[in-house]
Amino acid sequence: MHPYLKRDIMEEYKMQNYLKEVLGNVPKDWLNLTTHRLDIYNEKYAKFEFLEQFENLFNEGNSDLSALQKLPTAYDYIRLGHPLSSILEWSIAKLHDLKPACVISFSSQIIPVLALLRKNLLDHKKTQIIYNDHLPAIFESELLQNVYDYEFELQAIQKGAEIPEFEGSTLLISQQDTIPKSALSPNIDFYLNVHEGLGSILLVNGEKNEGYISEIQHVRRRETIAMTPENSYTALKNLSEDATIETIQHNLETTKKSVLTSIRNITGTTLEPIVGSSGLSVQYAIMMGLVDAAKESHVGKTIAFIVPPNCYGGTNDQARRVATCIDRVKVVDLPVDGEFDMVQSLNVVLDKIADEDAIPYIIAEIPTNPRVEVPDLHELKTVLSKKRTTATGKLAVDPVFILDQTFCPNVHFLGTHKILSTVRAISYASGSKFPSAGQCTAGYCVGNLKTEALMKKIALHLNACDNEATPLQYELLAKHLPSMNQRIHEAYKNTRDFVNFIRTALPEAKINFVSEALALQGFTPSVFSLDLPSKGDSDEEKEAHKRALNLELINLMITEIPSESKFCVSYGQLQGCYWTIPATSTQGTTKEGDKDYIIRASLSPNMNLALHKKVFLDFVKKIKA
Repeated sequence: MHPYLKRDIMEEYKMQNYLKEVLGNVPKDWLNLTTHRLDIYNEKYAKFEFLEQFENLFNEGNSDLSALQKLPTAYDYIRLGHPLSSILEWSIAKLHDLKPACVISFSSQIIPVLALLRKNLLDHKKTQIIYNDHLPAIFESELLQNVYDYEFELQAIQKGAEIPEFEGSTLLISQQDTIPKSALSPNIDFYLNVHEGLGSILLVNGEKNEGYISEIQHVRRRETIAMTPENSYTALKNLSEDATIETIQHNLETTKKSVLTSIRNITGTTLEPIVGSSGLSVQYAIMMGLVDAAKESHVGKTIAFIVPPNCYGGTNDQARRVATCIDRVKVVDLPVDGEFDMVQSLNVVLDKIADEDAIPYIIAEIPTNPRVEVPDLHELKTVLSKKRTTATGKLAVDPVFILDQTFCPNVHFLGTHKILSTVRAISYASGSKFPSAGQCTAGYCVGNLKTEALMKKIALHLNACDNEATPLQYELLAKHLPSMNQRIHEAYKNTRDFVNFIRTALPEAKINFVSEALALQGFTPSVFSLDLPSKGDSDEEKEAHKRALNLELINLMITEIPSESKFCVSYGQLQGCYWTIPATSTQGTTKEGDKDYIIRASLSPNMNLALHKKVFLDFVKKIKA
């Protein structure tokens, strides 16, 4: 046996047999669930807690469905990782005598390369990328160097040739039709096996490189997704049977055409929509496409991404991560909630950026998250349309408004004669919500006619990152997009009913939800935020009491209505009610002072509203007793 291949054949045989049994008993949620249960989720220990208990089952030879169902949440269901991707990584780690954390699966073939390059850019460390025969066809060397500012050396080597030593990191890219079992040379720091149709698997080799793991995982969390459940299942099947990978065949041409048509109809736009593996994958393509456009058309100018400090944590974090890597890119805060008005804040910020002769790119949510506020759209259009001048009197670059309309994807902002049709505007939405009925993570974006050139740049970067939606994701979107607007309408009716009930049952609570007038304009979200009344002798005591009440209400709901009420961050599903606390979920990486320790609830079109009212009334009686 090769000295670097530290695996026991009998142990491998035992593992393969166990994997076959597990794959025969896979819980339905492992293949279909896209949200994670926060009541059984400890982010700090997520993957390890799951795998520790899974390994106990492996040692016991227990693959019963009931035992698998009891395992705690692995990562956060889907974007960062999930049960099947975690088991795949664990299995490959055992083959190479690595820690499970040293194996990281991706839906993208290219993003793991970017993750390594990002870390070495910030550490001022060289990177050598070696490969056999040829690089993946989608590998865009010039783009990565000129737009992303990554530095690396490329070197082709013959298969079996000795890997030369290198002062820096050496990444070997291999394209095989099986899951890797070959030996790892000590001169290879990172081994990437890519497979068109599945994604890629990155192996971190040696203790000296373990410091990269959390950074690489964070790139997966923010700029792409883990290998999908369907593809992880296929990879595990290959691993358990020592067979060539045979991906599931999908009618991609038909489903993609259907999805693009549905998105155009829903948004009222005519340009080609762009569909990515997740909302954040799409947002990353938007950001990098706009950076590319600015570098090309406005050489030397600062690029300013204007972002609400309390918006979705992934948006906030990703914007700052891009700014960290690229010279002349910065993030500017845009206060939008509560005492701050989005339009007034934006006017001040845009005036300042114009004075600096910088490029203004605005990322904002309408309605806002979690306060569910909608700015005056006519005033917003006026502020975006305003002609501004630089400090030297020259005409300033006009802004691009990047709208996250995940809460209300049915509202027409960009089509002909619509409110944002005359300014440069791009809209995107997370497909894990209403578009797919919660069944996949895919996201999409559209642009108005003034952004045609920008949309081409965005498509270029989505493809360069290999972040397009998978065939199954297209299938799920094709299935659910046609009924989306009707489901949004029905979910809104349930939400309005529940909000009105809470206002009567607990008038002391503060509820953030759209007004009836806004609803008549088409803003019909199924999400509201609830600021419970509190008590105490000081602000600290009141805050602590409120946070305890938040958990008390959520735990009561999920305990009394376990078939419908869930402690999850998502919404848009076909049935049930979802509860979360933004400060500890969607705002996870937001600065502490900008977090919202309130409840966010989201309702579906199909749920037992009467039972939810009854349980809420029980909660009110208890806190008033």
